[in-house]
Amino acid sequence: MRSRTLSTIGPNGRAGRCSTVLVLLAVLVAGCDLSVPEYVRPDIPEKTAWQDPAAQPQHASDTIQRDWWHGFGSDYLDQLVDKAINNNIDLRVMAARINVAEAGIDVASAGGKPRVSLGAGVDVTKHTQVPGSTTQYSTAGTVDWELDIWGKFAAGTDAQQAEVKATEADWRAGYLKLVSDVASSFFRIRELDEQLMRQEQALMRNSEILTIHENRYREGLVPRTVLLQQRAEVKRLRQGKLELERQRETLENSLATLLGDPAGEHRVPPGRIMESVSLLDVPAGLPSELLNRRPDIIAAEYRAKRAVKLVGQARLARLPSLGLSARGGSASFELSTLLKAWTFGLSPSITLPMFDPNIKARIKVSEAEARVAEEEYRAVVMRAFEEVENALVTLHSRKEQHAELLARLSDLRDVAQMNRNRLRAGVISQLELFESERSVLDAEQEVLGNYHRILVDTVLLYKALGGGWPAEYDVASTKS
Repeated sequence: MRSRTLSTIGPNGRAGRCSTVLVLLAVLVAGCDLSVPEYVRPDIPEKTAWQDPAAQPQHASDTIQRDWWHGFGSDYLDQLVDKAINNNIDLRVMAARINVAEAGIDVASAGGKPRVSLGAGVDVTKHTQVPGSTTQYSTAGTVDWELDIWGKFAAGTDAQQAEVKATEADWRAGYLKLVSDVASSFFRIRELDEQLMRQEQALMRNSEILTIHENRYREGLVPRTVLLQQRAEVKRLRQGKLELERQRETLENSLATLLGDPAGEHRVPPGRIMESVSLLDVPAGLPSELLNRRPDIIAAEYRAKRAVKLVGQARLARLPSLGLSARGGSASFELSTLLKAWTFGLSPSITLPMFDPNIKARIKVSEAEARVAEEEYRAVVMRAFEEVENALVTLHSRKEQHAELLARLSDLRDVAQMNRNRLRAGVISQLELFESERSVLDAEQEVLGNYHRILVDTVLLYKALGGGWPAEYDVASTKS
């Protein structure tokens, strides 16, 4: 790095020196690539429509409501989501990161602002041959200012502003994940409640079957193997009940953490999922521009914009920089006369950084990082395509399975009812009735599990599509 200081000289000398400097700058700058790139959204494969292309497309803003989880019809779920949004620690961390990014704007723009320093001192000189000493008082101040004539610092500020937008999008992604996690945890707890209820019914039925086998074994009507098999089945059901209870307690702990409560401090009252939570209808004709609202895509694009701005800043850093330095001060052997005499100096300076290898390396790094950010944006979009398509396919399949499972359950219930009639007529034994009722319980468990998976898959679809958030839960509400 070289620098020159232009001193005050005569008119002819000043004009000649300036001409020489301008010619030198023109020659040096001519060989540099100083173009500042404009951001252009990276090209991606076109996505014209999602599943069910025959349906009438809707406008993106009409497809998903901001508070879409209210459609499940559970007041308790609404309360859980509200509490999580207000108290979740991870969401507060993301909000704090927005504050850090906003503070970075001041850091980025600080290089183009004047820097002032002040100082004062006392020098005491002790004479060895002459008795006594002398004291000198001094004050000094300097002002250094690098003029942003090329927009180098402005480009850095623009880059940091893009990072702020990306960080806000990260917050929205965290918000969406939090709502999804709370809803999924609640649905799973409700499913476990019904599984426990059905497990207890199955345990009761199999205990009755075991009693019948024990009586028949004592009468010599069944072999010991049948008795032992039924005892093993009862023990299996008891072990399964304990496992379901364990899963429910651990899920309550996870839900408490999402709500901002210590684990073990939040208990969900028992309930039935199919009675307390309704299925959501996914709107037909989903518009492809829905992905434009996905927070992770928004964040990736803002980071691509930031990378382009940093390329421009790195290239502009090769241009000569003009600085102004002002220095002033006073010195006196008497404190009372310190401020009576001042010295002042003003000197502009030109720095020629185009030969600095650090700046050349920075340009290469920033250009490479811009390419990475561009490819990362494409990768996020492609993953979003996959997530939405998979969610649509899965949800459609689950609903078809639901219809088949309900039909199967209806048939098994008819068989069980017929067996009850046959038992009253003395045609079959109590054991045969228990077996048919156990088949009904197993089918009910399958229907319950399918219902839960439909709910979770619906949440995943809304999450994949970008979800929504009420206005009162905007980023600013958790930044304080």
